[in-house]
Amino acid sequence: MIPYRKKTLPNGLTVAVNRDRASKLAAVNILYRVGARNEEPARTGFAHLFEHLMFRGTHDVPNFDLPVQMASGDNNAFTNNDYTDFYITLPKDNLETALWLESDRMEGLDITAEKLETEKRVVIEEFRQRYLNQPYGDQTMLLRRLAYRVHPYRWAAIGRSPEHIARATLADVEAFYRTHYRPSNAILSISADLDEERMFDLAEKWFAPLTDRCTTPMPIPSEPRQRKARRKEVERDVPATTVTVAYHMGARTDADFYTADLISDLLAGGDSGRLYTHLVKEQELLSSVNAYITGDVDPGLFVFTGQLLPGIAPEQVETAFRKEIEALQRGEVTDYELEKVKNKFEANTLFGELNVMNKAMNLGFYEMLGDLSLINREVGCYRAVTRERIADFCHRTLRAENSSTLLYKARQA
Repeated sequence: MIPYRKKTLPNGLTVAVNRDRASKLAAVNILYRVGARNEEPARTGFAHLFEHLMFRGTHDVPNFDLPVQMASGDNNAFTNNDYTDFYITLPKDNLETALWLESDRMEGLDITAEKLETEKRVVIEEFRQRYLNQPYGDQTMLLRRLAYRVHPYRWAAIGRSPEHIARATLADVEAFYRTHYRPSNAILSISADLDEERMFDLAEKWFAPLTDRCTTPMPIPSEPRQRKARRKEVERDVPATTVTVAYHMGARTDADFYTADLISDLLAGGDSGRLYTHLVKEQELLSSVNAYITGDVDPGLFVFTGQLLPGIAPEQVETAFRKEIEALQRGEVTDYELEKVKNKFEANTLFGELNVMNKAMNLGFYEMLGDLSLINREVGCYRAVTRERIADFCHRTLRAENSSTLLYKARQA
């Protein structure tokens, strides 16, 4: 259980605070509701590029990292398809340093042509190294383009092409900054051993003077229902062929999310998971296998993927995946299996609550979902999943006509 209090400042900034009496540290997390889903198809990768630019200094603080280090702190950030997150951990007595820095770069970022060109080169090189010049690097990109037709989840947070970043102008990124990096599009969350009112006072001191910028959000198209199976084959210079099958599922806030998450753990929760036991150890079809959900804010994907052993045909693996799904559709889940994955989630939740930064991040995340109280209700949501709900989900979701299959074949010599 994470106790918290929340308020919204007059400029629209949401502030959520937690008093952690067990920690000597303070964690400050600021989440901006901007990710790849908020980009235009011809201008992708901007949210990720901006994550880099946010560390390039402001008019008042040219070196963002230096004050953090002088305050004995640590900081970092990440971008995904749904949001961008910045976080700082430091001694609680230095909390104001973090608030000062974050408020300063929310309004006073110093974007110059030189800084932009430097970060563009960094991001383009990252794109090439992680996605274009690495075995299996473009696999997830191909899968996204196959599974999605109109929703911006059809590209990754890094973007669709390095050319989009290369063509970004100073005016482009300044407009992106003004549109998305503003108080009413952000969530500030703090966890520290300080009185809640004191944390609210400090948040108001540093953020209330900021002026919100009125913008019109870009509409995000809904992905139409898939009614026919999709399939794509590619050849690459990789050591082994992989088969990946993705099914459209609901959004992060749908009740089905917890059922899907438990199913993915039943199937691929370590070496005792069904897929590893049956397809790797017993049938010797695959060298590695996984099942996971993307967990996106908008409707996401339930994914099966496996790397084939020599001499195994992709069709054998697809049939094996199908048989595992059919067993779940028949309700073939033991009480022991179900209790095991539920206990695992509950234990992970409890251990996560010991970390001050996890608390601050989670406060921001659940507020971004639109239901902050869910932070303390999710264990119960997992506990409520039954084998009947598992069977029902598999019947409704893991259907052939709802599937996108990517065969990523090793090129023959």
